Amino acid sequence: MSFRVAARVVFCSIVAARLGVARAEEPVTIADAGVSRAVVVVAGDATEPERHAAAELAAVLHQVTGGEFAVVSEADSTASRLLVGAGAAKLADPGFTTEGLGEEGLLVRTVGKDLILAGGRPRGTLYAVYTFLDEQVGCRWWSSKVSTIPKQATLKVGSVNTRYVPPLEYRESFWFDAFDGDWAVRNRCNGHTDRLDAPRGGKHTYEGFVHTFYVLIPPDKYFKEHPEWFSEINGQRTVQGAQLCLTNEDMRRELVKNLKERLRANPAATIASVSQNDCGGNCQCSRCAAIDKEEGSPAGSLLRFVNAVAADVEAEFPHVAIDTLAYQYTRKPPAQVRPRPNVIVRLCSIECSFSKPLADERNKAFRDDLLGWSKICNRLYIWDYTTNFAHYILPHPNLRVLGPNVRFFAEHGVKGVFEQGAYQSYGSEMAELRGWVLAKLLWDPSRDPQKLIDEFVSGYYGPAAEPIRAYLQLTHDAVDASGDPLGCYSPPDAKFLSLKTLTEGWRLLQAAETAAGEDQALRQRVQVVQLPLMYAFLVRWDALRSEAKAGGVAWPLEDNKRAVYDRFMAIAQAENITMVSEGRPLDWLKKVVE
Repeated sequence: MSFRVAARVVFCSIVAARLGVARAEEPVTIADAGVSRAVVVVAGDATEPERHAAAELAAVLHQVTGGEFAVVSEADSTASRLLVGAGAAKLADPGFTTEGLGEEGLLVRTVGKDLILAGGRPRGTLYAVYTFLDEQVGCRWWSSKVSTIPKQATLKVGSVNTRYVPPLEYRESFWFDAFDGDWAVRNRCNGHTDRLDAPRGGKHTYEGFVHTFYVLIPPDKYFKEHPEWFSEINGQRTVQGAQLCLTNEDMRRELVKNLKERLRANPAATIASVSQNDCGGNCQCSRCAAIDKEEGSPAGSLLRFVNAVAADVEAEFPHVAIDTLAYQYTRKPPAQVRPRPNVIVRLCSIECSFSKPLADERNKAFRDDLLGWSKICNRLYIWDYTTNFAHYILPHPNLRVLGPNVRFFAEHGVKGVFEQGAYQSYGSEMAELRGWVLAKLLWDPSRDPQKLIDEFVSGYYGPAAEPIRAYLQLTHDAVDASGDPLGCYSPPDAKFLSLKTLTEGWRLLQAAETAAGEDQALRQRVQVVQLPLMYAFLVRWDALRSEAKAGGVAWPLEDNKRAVYDRFMAIAQAENITMVSEGRPLDWLKKVVE
């Protein structure tokens, strides 16, 4: 990316202004009484993403107005022209340029009775079209299956002059439904797992996504002959719960050879992961230990090693960055070594309390490490955690921290954010809400997160929105009142999941189902919101029943556990839910009931 912003610059200066300069004396008429009054123009030499952007614009405007919009490569100025891409933009502005927009910056601008929708390559023009459809037309793609496309037979656009360059170069809302390619490009995500082909602008592609030490140096292949390539722990070389010996030059040369072979086989890769295994066990040999002591952190030996790998591959693969983790034992930044320009450091927030923003003192240790890395790393990425991996479906009230945290990342020089959610199945607690809100925040961290949440709830749940909004407030107030941290492996008997909270929550969600009326699709969405409370009752059935009986509290569900389970399963199967946690399939719940 060519867009550079100093980490110390106040964040408002990195969000490009919606300029609102008056360019057109009259509105641009796109359709009148269901008849199109504009043509979509794309240059003859336009790129695949620009052509896809033009086709999308024509198709969506047809849905909105009912008019038929031709996509052409040439058009005179007698009708309004919707000029898609830099080549077409020159028809209205011969001096038009995308200079300074990088790969993803955009311009939406009226010129007379024409509208320019263009941006940097490869994705900027796509994002210009979707920004226009979002901000001026009112289109919303809530999930891969649910959208709001307004109906407006007469569509006119007043003066617009928007220039925007996103502050984050890498944006991934890592939720199962959010992998859909159309949803991802429409909501301006560009991460490794998003199903974004060439017409949809492509994406940042990893060679090996994470925890690649043993992928690049497989113990089955190398340990017998080269035990010295692996961690020394308590005086013994081992591969069990261990890493690589990062000061062994022979190992590094072999790793580089293997990495180059993998990159040659994956020409789409823009990033290659050279990162520690998902465990502790860093090497304690005298050379590794000496470096870590000198650097004040095991990140020292890791970063020196990764820098050397990055230097070795740079000549053949100048377009590929080498990505590593600052995770658990390597989270603290080193005292002396600095990442090379072609090195990305992904700092992981796994130890944080996810009901509290990073500004809270409970998260001081991670915040301090982030600030430390931001001072020394030109391409700092964040691996953030936004779900409960132990219980995907359990209530996980973390919505209040999403906006403040994304803004904190952007304000401190972070260039990419990976928001890890429930990535294996539909049906995780408020999955579509989190996926959409995170996508909007990653694109523009200055957005008001509560307004985004309210907008989604209203748009996705319609007449059932108010009780669902009250339910979300109930669970978030409960976790705040509990004083407990909210981890990404929170248990089902967490203090905030009290009988009182669960019972009141169930009352609200029953009211939401009533409000949904006879709309079966909406009823299904509301019933999916009910699953987390049913799940909490099922996995704690005996304890909650005893507490209700002792306290004289009316039991909110059926008296029969099996009946509740059957209802849960009917909703879950209709929603195609396959997993209830990172390691447990849906069928696991049957064992709880039996």
